[in-house]
Amino acid sequence: METSAKATSANPKVVIIGGGFGGLHAARKLANQPVDVTLIDRTNHHLFQPLLYQVATAMLSPADIAQPIRAILRDAKNIRVVMGQVESIDMKAKLVHTHALQYPFQYLILAAGARHSYFGNDQWEAFAPGLKNLSDALELRRRILDSFEIAESTGDPEIRKAAMTFVIIGAGPTGVEMAGSISELAKRTIVHDFRRIQTQRARILLLDAAPKVLPTFADSLGVSARKQLEKLDIEVRLRTEVVGVTPDGVQLEKEFIRARTVVWAAGNTASPLAKQLGEIDRQGRIIVNKDLSVPGHPELFAIGDVANFPLQDGKPLPGVAPLAMQSGEHAARNILAQVLGSPTRMFRYWDKGTMATIGRNKAIADLKIIKLSGFLAWLCWLFIHLLFIVELRNRILIFLQWAWSYTTYTSGARLTYRTFRPAVPAKEGVRAVTEDML
Repeated sequence: METSAKATSANPKVVIIGGGFGGLHAARKLANQPVDVTLIDRTNHHLFQPLLYQVATAMLSPADIAQPIRAILRDAKNIRVVMGQVESIDMKAKLVHTHALQYPFQYLILAAGARHSYFGNDQWEAFAPGLKNLSDALELRRRILDSFEIAESTGDPEIRKAAMTFVIIGAGPTGVEMAGSISELAKRTIVHDFRRIQTQRARILLLDAAPKVLPTFADSLGVSARKQLEKLDIEVRLRTEVVGVTPDGVQLEKEFIRARTVVWAAGNTASPLAKQLGEIDRQGRIIVNKDLSVPGHPELFAIGDVANFPLQDGKPLPGVAPLAMQSGEHAARNILAQVLGSPTRMFRYWDKGTMATIGRNKAIADLKIIKLSGFLAWLCWLFIHLLFIVELRNRILIFLQWAWSYTTYTSGARLTYRTFRPAVPAKEGVRAVTEDML
């Protein structure tokens, strides 16, 4: 039976749903302030999501980009961290319901993030996983490394060809980074690991229905990104619509591509919790006021990927980590203002620029005052990402891993596994099922 969490003091109760960039920065801003904070997340760790693709392609280990939330907030005596799944939000009774407990609140910050969207084709997820959390990254790493193992062990040239074909759907930052990282893994990192196959011959395709790579970037940077991708021997196909994904590969309008590994990077949809708070847009994001509050509910705030922000200077705001961080801190400041009886303030995003890495010495960066591509953009990307990592220990570990990989062309997290099944005896006239077919 569901029970209520016990109150700890007479201070106003704040519940934060989500321990990502937005939720964590909101919690830090509320640390040791005259409020009692409960942060609820499905996991016990904060994840540095921009480097997930490096876990998926075996450059980094999971612990390099994840840190326990309780450790990060250990000095905040007014914050309680709860690992749980939020099932519903009762705005009238001001209760957040999980599977076991209910948490009362006077103020709420929804920072539940987003998941990948398959545009109504959810059955594709089993064959083309996306990349949003550690489970996704580890599953993709298993599939990618397992493909080379299958190619090495099979005697069937068609199975080998499919195993060494990698399709990434979506040419936004995640898709571009995944394509470049898979190319470097196949064509540099593991070239000496196998005896029967030449991993350099792996075929990597980047598909998108859009007319250019990285459509949210300036046209010149999109053109540069495509050239850098092609230098990594990646087939870039734009204006290409995917009409189906099956266990055997990807169906295009006029072609079927056999591939064992397919990565989905084509779209996002906000947490379903958003629709419990108010009006949502086509991506499931809740439409918020200029101070980040939910219309009609000044005590409720939505931030990060779960919020549709008002236009700023006539432009939509990007779904990036700096926006989540800044909006989390702003929502926390507005809650403290309400607690003290002061008016809330309008949120204004400070856009410091955007960037995407493509591979070794290859990246693009729009830093507002200057646009960079190639080696200089890559150095900027390295520096800024190290700066944003929460813990000093993780910064040092990642820097050392990157330095080692850069000088030796090796990667230390190439671990995978396969679940072997015995061959099924064949009936008369039917070929036996073997491991190559699984």
